[in-house]
Amino acid sequence: MPDYVPTNAASSGVTLDKKTLKTIAARSDRPGLLWLGQWIVSLMVTGTLVMMSVGTLWMWPAMLLHGVFLTVPAYAASHETAHGTAFRTRWLNESVLWVTSLLYMEEPLHRRFTHTNHHTHTWHVGKDSQMPFDTPMGFGGWLAEATGFALLRFHLTVFVRLAAGRYTETMRMVAPGNELPRMTRNARIMILIYVAVALAPLAGIWWPIWLFLLPRVLGAPVMLLFTLIQHVELQENSPSILESTRSFRTSGLGRFLYMNMNNHVEHHLYPQVPFHALPQLAEAVQDQVPEPDPGFFRTNFEVLIVVLRRSMGLPTKAPSIRQAPHMITDGGRAVRVAHRTM
Repeated sequence: MPDYVPTNAASSGVTLDKKTLKTIAARSDRPGLLWLGQWIVSLMVTGTLVMMSVGTLWMWPAMLLHGVFLTVPAYAASHETAHGTAFRTRWLNESVLWVTSLLYMEEPLHRRFTHTNHHTHTWHVGKDSQMPFDTPMGFGGWLAEATGFALLRFHLTVFVRLAAGRYTETMRMVAPGNELPRMTRNARIMILIYVAVALAPLAGIWWPIWLFLLPRVLGAPVMLLFTLIQHVELQENSPSILESTRSFRTSGLGRFLYMNMNNHVEHHLYPQVPFHALPQLAEAVQDQVPEPDPGFFRTNFEVLIVVLRRSMGLPTKAPSIRQAPHMITDGGRAVRVAHRTM
């Protein structure tokens, strides 16, 4: 018998009428296709701005804007398709998973299996394979995470190990053995694509640099600030998603870019619910879950202030965001609870 309780609504004491949940969790291609069409159009617009500004200083803000519209939705869509909930049609879901994982820069099956593990053991030390930073977080950890350096290092390591067939203990733990060769094949194909992008200027082809490589680097911090606040400053080793996970408010644009994943507590409670139904789910369980933390910018600002104060040995109580009790100290040296697994 397993020595764990999967982290979800049941482990968190949250209940929802079965009929209501079935209605909310119904899958459909239409919302996903509508979102995908809007994303493609937005990329065409921002990409056009980039190409129109090449050779001027305006290309840098244009690439930043394009990068935000590239990276945040690529992360969100690879996440949603890894769950298999973005589309009802399987081949459509798997195709979008492959392409968006290419943009996000993680082999798609590795993405799926490690994320399944993350839901099963959410924020459990030594079990959750997607803990991207040490806890409690200090400023050095925040900087490595927010700049994208830590994630890039992890993804490159994963690509190299998969391509070489040198599977880690975590890979073997989370993925069925018969899927490992497929992961190796995918990694090799994706590496070849990345190499082709990097070498394209040698053939006088620069548009992959302007439209993918540099925007991917410039947009990564915004993407990572969205993901950072999912679990930072919250409780490790709790069976309750209400203690380990954060929902937060954001604008309509933020909800579009992030595919409603700002409703992150609700997503972890019922991961079978598609992205387009998360606002409906949030409304259905609102009396059983904590209030969402303040907007994207304020929540990230408070996290930054907390990690700066922690690194300087100062008190770490945040003004308004939720924190686990042990994250709030009167000062002094922080006691390490967990090391990152990504």
